[in-house]
Amino acid sequence: MGDRATASEVEAADFADILAATREYIRTAVVPREQEIADADAVPEEIRAGLAGMGMFGYAIPQRWGGLGLDLRQDVELAMEFGYTTLAMRSLFGTNNGIAGQVLVGFGTDEQRERWLSRIASGEVIASFALTEDGAGSNPAGLKTGAVRDGDDWVIDGVKRFITNAPLAGLFVVFARTRPADADGTGIAVFLVPADTPGVTVGPKDSTMGQEGAWTAEVAFRGVRVPGSALVGGDEDAGYRAAMTSLARGRIHIAAVSVGTAQRALDESLAHAVTTTQGGTRIGDFQLVQAMLAEIQTGVMAGRALVREAAEAYVSGSDRRIAPSAAKLYCTEMVGRAADLAVQIHGGTGYMRGVPVERIYRDVRLLRLYEGTSEIQKLIVGGGLVRGAVGRGAGSR
Repeated sequence: MGDRATASEVEAADFADILAATREYIRTAVVPREQEIADADAVPEEIRAGLAGMGMFGYAIPQRWGGLGLDLRQDVELAMEFGYTTLAMRSLFGTNNGIAGQVLVGFGTDEQRERWLSRIASGEVIASFALTEDGAGSNPAGLKTGAVRDGDDWVIDGVKRFITNAPLAGLFVVFARTRPADADGTGIAVFLVPADTPGVTVGPKDSTMGQEGAWTAEVAFRGVRVPGSALVGGDEDAGYRAAMTSLARGRIHIAAVSVGTAQRALDESLAHAVTTTQGGTRIGDFQLVQAMLAEIQTGVMAGRALVREAAEAYVSGSDRRIAPSAAKLYCTEMVGRAADLAVQIHGGTGYMRGVPVERIYRDVRLLRLYEGTSEIQKLIVGGGLVRGAVGRGAGSR
């Protein structure tokens, strides 16, 4: 099986309306409540309901299963809007559209899709992507969680860490090893495990540096018994391919979110620069402040172009490995620099809680870690280039 949702099901004019409505909702309903979300460490229920009503829990899920049917080129345009506000908002529905939902879209059986995808698309069910564990973060090959067959069932044992939306999840998409890797495959399978299955325990919500309102937690699977129909695609070796495919798509999405956040950091910094004075002079007239603004602007423009190019390559199928990692690497590093410069432009004010650039500074640090660290992205890009050159016979005499 593979990614079956590459083509958009939404006409350009309709998507323009979706994009405009999303931008309007974020800037009028979410941005004014960012501090409230941070203080409560939770997204208000009325915002969640508003997002569900707009179809945001299923915008990347095909229409036949109740989603909007947007392709990745359209996804990244929305993601750049999502990044403009607290990343807790995007996190609420990100796994449904991304790394969890796409496993079902691309690799699930028809029965599995029919059972789950419409409920995921509506927001009735929050799906969590349960891959990361001690010793198996950016590289799932080190997976220790195991699944053994018992009659027609499977029994899963293991512990996952940093699982986004775990405290809210109705469904865990769980990666587990069924056997050691061998000549036949990786031995990594993926299972659909309802959160209320006996043996599933969600730990306390993690306390994190930033992204207040985006919840992660440890999830333990102790003797968790699921039927054979829970094996995604009915294939014991689908897990690794499903993880890599979903993560590659997700990396472009995170790159786009990073561009949106960098744009917000720029807008906040520019507004500060033209309204704040030092010694009677507007700080925006200082050349060194202008240089910092120019660096952020250049990063935003370069990141936006790279994201769009990577999304186009993914949808066409011409590059689903190097381009996603290159985009994720550049854009997440870029937004970290943009956030740092934004705080610098604000001076002491930028270090104060309640100021948007201070929140942004903390929020974006995670972007260089999840969906594969920056270091992993460098290995993917560099290794892919070398293998490609060898395959073409480059450098031969």
